[in-house]
Amino acid sequence: MSSTTKLEVIVLVFDGFELLDLFGPIELLSFLDEVRFRYVSEFGGSIKNKVGLNLDTEKMTLGEICDILLIPGGQGTRKVYLQPSFINYVKSYAENATYVLSVCTGAVLLSETGLLNGRRATSNKRSFDWVSSTNAKVDWVRQARWVVDGKYYTSSGVSAGMDMVLGFISDQFGQSKAKDIAYKIEYHWQSDSNKDDFA
Repeated sequence: MSSTTKLEVIVLVFDGFELLDLFGPIELLSFLDEVRFRYVSEFGGSIKNKVGLNLDTEKMTLGEICDILLIPGGQGTRKVYLQPSFINYVKSYAENATYVLSVCTGAVLLSETGLLNGRRATSNKRSFDWVSSTNAKVDWVRQARWVVDGKYYTSSGVSAGMDMVLGFISDQFGQSKAKDIAYKIEYHWQSDSNKDDFA
């Protein structure tokens, strides 16, 4: 992926999403050149997170193509992962994205689509037993800050999403770009994806 390519990032949102899961990665991706962010939910309109922040969203549509799909986690995942219509949208967006980045328990939404079957993935270690129990066909990795398998990037809990996104930026745009972004926001990047102090 060239740093001169205009990127479209679609952020999949639902009631009860985790604030840092979404806005941490968005902050980091915003340092890339010419990035367009779109926020989508199943029915569109205002989506509320657990602390009462409202986010305006577009209604999901099937077959949309984007460069990056970002899937946050949060308590809301425990409700929407049981909704087939919602998961059908997740599958459509993930299949048509060049890269898919899931943070924390967002991995359970991706897992429910079947697209992680036979692939390695991780999730929040405080919720790992629940997430991994939802789909035994995924090779769940407990000891990992984040995991990459093909176009799929999955991270451990909350702040790990920022490390994962910097890892993604390093992979696609070079390590110096990732380090420069981390420096600009005064963030200590855990650049070793296998170093997981919380497993």
